[in-house]
Amino acid sequence: MGPNHRRTIQAIFEDPVRSNILWRDIENLLTALGAQLSQGAGSRVRIALNGMRAVFHRPHPQKETDKGAVKSMRRFLKEAGVTP
Repeated sequence: MGPNHRRTIQAIFEDPVRSNILWRDIENLLTALGAQLSQGAGSRVRIALNGMRAVFHRPHPQKETDKGAVKSMRRFLKEAGVTP
């Protein structure tokens, strides 16, 4: 995991919850962690990591992930055994 991925994971677990994390940075982090991403219908993205599965929606038209999705991603990563 490179320095950009470390910054992204720290941003996800930061309090208060941030709303300016780029979705592509989150996808890059997940890929670096070994997650399998597959495109679902519309803006849905299916993610499988360490035996855990989740479905997220890519933000649009903006590029930043909202606070609710960041909280959900934080919970998903914790359940998959990933912490900063």
